[in-house]
Amino acid sequence: METDGVEIRPYDANDEDDAKELWKLKRGFELGLGEGTGGDDKAAVYAEKLTDEYRQRYREWVERCASADERCVTVADAGDELAGYVFVLPDDFAFVWDAAVLNEIFVRPDHRGTGVADELMDAAVDFARDQTLPLGRLVLDVDRENARARSFYDRHGFEHWGEMVAREL
Repeated sequence: METDGVEIRPYDANDEDDAKELWKLKRGFELGLGEGTGGDDKAAVYAEKLTDEYRQRYREWVERCASADERCVTVADAGDELAGYVFVLPDDFAFVWDAAVLNEIFVRPDHRGTGVADELMDAAVDFARDQTLPLGRLVLDVDRENARARSFYDRHGFEHWGEMVAREL
């Protein structure tokens, strides 16, 4: 599938360029989580975890998930870089919420508004529909202060379904 010169395809866990580009996107995702939705403390927490050890562990996690089903990580390939990605956990992990879990979706700012995010979401929904799940749902957590993300999910038919809460350890 191609959108505005961007190919939507499975991530290749054996391709070193894909791995490097996915890490750049993952950093953007993580840094974006703390940006503008919770003050400097939240931003610092997300930035501090992006160590070399975390990068290696993340890469191993992606490889493990992709070996279960290559469609769980889908990338938007703009030729010279990856423009974005979506990561839906394989159905082996569905028991986390008894549903398909949209773990991450991120598009580089310069590719936003081009339809890339919509294509990635379509790929995520198609993948989730093909899973064997206790509940026929695709779930995710989103920061209630992230109006842009909430608007995107609303546009794609996501509805409030419970609420995730957390506490410090």
